[in-house]
Amino acid sequence: MNAFTLDRRAIMLSAVAGASSMLIPSLSGSGNANAQTASLLSGNAGRYRIRVGEISATVLSDGLIGGPPRVYASDAPEAELEEVLRRAFLPTDHMTLNLNTLLIETGGRRILIEAGAGKTMGPNGGRIFENLAAIGLGPADIDAIVISHTHPDHVGNLRTEDGSKAFPRATVFVPKADWDFFVRTDPDLSYMPVPEEFRVRFAAAIKNSLEPVMNDVEFYEAGAEIVPGLTTLVASGHTPGMATFLVHSGSDQLLLTADLAYHPVVNVDNPWLPGPDRDKETALASRRRIFDRAATDRIPVLGFHFPFPGLGRMLKTDGGYIWVPANWQF
Repeated sequence: MNAFTLDRRAIMLSAVAGASSMLIPSLSGSGNANAQTASLLSGNAGRYRIRVGEISATVLSDGLIGGPPRVYASDAPEAELEEVLRRAFLPTDHMTLNLNTLLIETGGRRILIEAGAGKTMGPNGGRIFENLAAIGLGPADIDAIVISHTHPDHVGNLRTEDGSKAFPRATVFVPKADWDFFVRTDPDLSYMPVPEEFRVRFAAAIKNSLEPVMNDVEFYEAGAEIVPGLTTLVASGHTPGMATFLVHSGSDQLLLTADLAYHPVVNVDNPWLPGPDRDKETALASRRRIFDRAATDRIPVLGFHFPFPGLGRMLKTDGGYIWVPANWQF
């Protein structure tokens, strides 16, 4: 190892030390202190403003989903997976995933990147509407929604409970290859490491979510520029047509990784393969190519499922990558 090779353990310790400065001040003490902490937690924010050059951007949380860690780290040795989770102070029986959509305002348009899950994958999704309201906007203020791929946690909020369009004015951009696979056919989801009953509900949720916008969809091929400042990047493998996104203005950039990785502990700091990847080898190649770009060009990254607000950096090491969360900005 030469002097310029990153020391994995040193970086991990540094990242943990940085994260600890954002913890709620008291983790012990009187019952009154615990009650105050509970009160604080009930009002946590689910929106986070940033800028990318001249583009105003806001991360909007749609809430949480999750499942068994094995689903998201399909090739991990069981004992090693449990040890990694314990060392990261995470449960060994359930992995919580965030839903970090991004609203950008550019060229006089408001564009939402990913629609979020709604209630399609559990009761803790569907928060995007209250977070839009918190910044003074409603669903009718959204001009376009760009979807990376058509899994339910990315399209679920397109449909209201009564079956109508949730975003009445928005044009919805969808990868054509995903539409052909998930919507125009009955997709074979046998590759997914989940019970058959879950696969049936998963496939139905995709079609139900997209049904209200059938006449408002514009198809794109990954690599296309949706609007000036928003470019799609080829990232197939997780699904046939999945794209990731580059938001750019002047010399500033932000790279959105969609579902290249579910959680940084299991898919970045450790190189385990997500079980829901339809073509794991192609997905792995996409992951490496885009992570390498983020690390080499020092581009800030937004992870859709990473701990809110999902912003940070990819560092390349001799053995892979390390995720370093961004410092909180006020």
